[in-house]
Amino acid sequence: MFGLISSISSTIASLLPPGLLLTLLVLPLSSSKHISAYRSEFIGTLLMIGLTFSPGKWIFQDNLYAAWAVHAMGVVAADKLGGGQHVNPAVSVTMFALGKCDYDEMYARIAGAMGGGLVAFPLFKVLADNLGWTPLGGPEYNPVGDADGSASAMSEFVATFLLLVLIYVVNWELNFGKHHYWIKQTLTAIGIRFLIEVFPTAGPAMNPMLGTTWAVFADGGFPTDHRHYLVYWVASILGGLASAFGYAVYDGNTFFGMKLPFGPVKAKAPKAKKS
Repeated sequence: MFGLISSISSTIASLLPPGLLLTLLVLPLSSSKHISAYRSEFIGTLLMIGLTFSPGKWIFQDNLYAAWAVHAMGVVAADKLGGGQHVNPAVSVTMFALGKCDYDEMYARIAGAMGGGLVAFPLFKVLADNLGWTPLGGPEYNPVGDADGSASAMSEFVATFLLLVLIYVVNWELNFGKHHYWIKQTLTAIGIRFLIEVFPTAGPAMNPMLGTTWAVFADGGFPTDHRHYLVYWVASILGGLASAFGYAVYDGNTFFGMKLPFGPVKAKAPKAKKS
């Protein structure tokens, strides 16, 4: 009996990307709300990778600025079609720190994003091979000239910090009226392109999921080098948390459920006078 079970499990494991089953473990532990979050993050991540990694590879290989423009449109389209998911564990942790989601939702969102990324890269490789397209690439830590990973980690820290600041500003601080969604997403896309060009040391990923799921696909298993996790997980999440702390000081928001002893810097809107 156990021989049969072992054979079946080995067959299933050989057909699935490494680690995908682990992301599914969150499902029995979650409410329907969080299962929906997992599903949304999974689908949103597939869309994000397909629509933002393909410019310059599948289309406009020889036109850099056109590829940048399509990448920006891909950022907007992936968010719109996916329903506005985080698709980024650093963002999910940051939103949890600011009280925008609870711990279970954060966990489900991270698991869903990881699941989507683990499926996306091999799926799009099959698509590229069958259609004769250039295979997609991904962010990679290069130890040459950065043996301890500190330079790459600092690059990811600052890039992720600035990405989250951009998210706060265009989503929560500015109001563009009836065209708010399209304008704020376009500004987000432009900001992401700017950060990619200015912080190229480790890809950049600005997203732990992208760094690790690409490494799993490229190397056939999860990285064993601790520097990978320093660069793509520790540095990125610390960058997000630093931005969350700064926003809590500015806005008066709680930070991990605690009211900070200083702030807010942001002026309160004057109360309307009673007539």
